[in-house]
Amino acid sequence: MAPTAPTQRPTMRHSSAFLLPSTAPSSPAPGPDDAAVALVVLNQPLPRFAPLLWSRAAVRVCADGGANRVFDGMPALLPGQDPDEVRASYKPDVIKGDMDSVRPEVKEHYSNLGTRIVDESHDQDTTDLHKCIAFIAENYSATNKSNLSILVLGALGGRFDHEMGNINVLHLFPSINIVLLSDDCLIFLLSKMHTHEIHVEKSIEGPHCGLIPIGMPSTSTTTTGLRWNLDNTSMSFGGLISTSNIVEEDKVTVTSDSDLMWTTSLRK
Repeated sequence: MAPTAPTQRPTMRHSSAFLLPSTAPSSPAPGPDDAAVALVVLNQPLPRFAPLLWSRAAVRVCADGGANRVFDGMPALLPGQDPDEVRASYKPDVIKGDMDSVRPEVKEHYSNLGTRIVDESHDQDTTDLHKCIAFIAENYSATNKSNLSILVLGALGGRFDHEMGNINVLHLFPSINIVLLSDDCLIFLLSKMHTHEIHVEKSIEGPHCGLIPIGMPSTSTTTTGLRWNLDNTSMSFGGLISTSNIVEEDKVTVTSDSDLMWTTSLRK
């Protein structure tokens, strides 16, 4: 009997073009393959590019205290505009969570503007980010979930257990392109079910990057486009992990036998 040919994994493409300014020479795509974009805001300070991503999102969901951050933070990021007008313009579509963090006056303000309030205080087994991702996937996803990108502001920084909970959410929704963003870096999951092409926007990201096997060890990871490429390399906690690597080319490819976290620095 002839040997069975190895199954070729489909390619998933990634891009941070959603961070390109509107005046950039190339036309900024909201996500890989012109994906539909949803924005989730968590309870951490807004990054400097929050207004830009807000304008590119089809739906904006605040996770509980994330509504406070939008209420307070958007006027601070747009100091030349009237605060009341900013708050009217940057109105969340949904506030969702266990409602233990959102201030009553903020909740009332947005509710009066038509924001949908979804109280899930009965559910203490999932994080606010998990609740928001599940809600978006159920209510706002594109016909093909591979065409949905969810950008998350405020997922990094603050308490370490919260950060790890947010990273865990990436593993719980591996078929959805979820990007965790801070002022300093971005993070997303590279599923072992795909090969990956990461299209690097060098004007806004890099050069530092990392590949981290959170969840389980990788016995074989291969890359191209990095200064220190991996060639069927094993990685694990307690052993080698690829941190402080450098992006050398405009396209990085990654193939691995386990899920990996990709992270790259963002330029100021």
